[in-house]
Amino acid sequence: MVCAAVVSLLLVAALMACTATSTGTRDEGPARSEPVASSPTGAASPTPRVKRADAVKLLKADPEVDAGIKRDLKPCVGDEYPVDVSYGDLTGAKVSDVVINVLTCGDAVGVGAYVYRVAAEGKAAEKAAATQGYVNVFRNETPPVYAEIDRGDLVVTRQMYDKGDSVAYPSGEEVVTYRWKDDSFAERFRQHNDYSNTVTSEPPQALAETPAPARSEGAPAA
Repeated sequence: MVCAAVVSLLLVAALMACTATSTGTRDEGPARSEPVASSPTGAASPTPRVKRADAVKLLKADPEVDAGIKRDLKPCVGDEYPVDVSYGDLTGAKVSDVVINVLTCGDAVGVGAYVYRVAAEGKAAEKAAATQGYVNVFRNETPPVYAEIDRGDLVVTRQMYDKGDSVAYPSGEEVVTYRWKDDSFAERFRQHNDYSNTVTSEPPQALAETPAPARSEGAPAA
């Protein structure tokens, strides 16, 4: 009976030891944590939808375009009009804005730069029906001028000429950067560049030396 009691005590001690050391986790090392998917900090802005415009019809239907520019806007060759058209996001609209530059046929000088934004729904859209649903939000008709889209900004460049300058060689340029704010374009930067006056439209002619007449074989030297 003494032996049976000792065995019983040993079994109870062993069970207590197992209970005390059991933690319910693996002892080989720290438990692996599962990766947690991180939520995006911000969604990218949707790209505006491009809506092609008939630039010539749009300009001629726009009452804000100068009558002289409309009158002179004619094809240069065949049915090719001197207009450059660009599409991009300038005003944050759902549809891409349209930048139109009107040029001269001969020298490709910019005579007018315009920006059109899609009209809002409702009465504004009805009013803009004649201009293909677009509203004129910027115009510069002081030649020579050219407008471009640069990373969401509107950049307008004007060539500056002094007396005697040819069209191909202006004396400088003025570059103005605009940004859309409160339903209109506000000027942000203005930069003026002067060009070197050492470059002319007529490059200097190289002085050519008059070659000496070739001496025929057998003829005595002079």
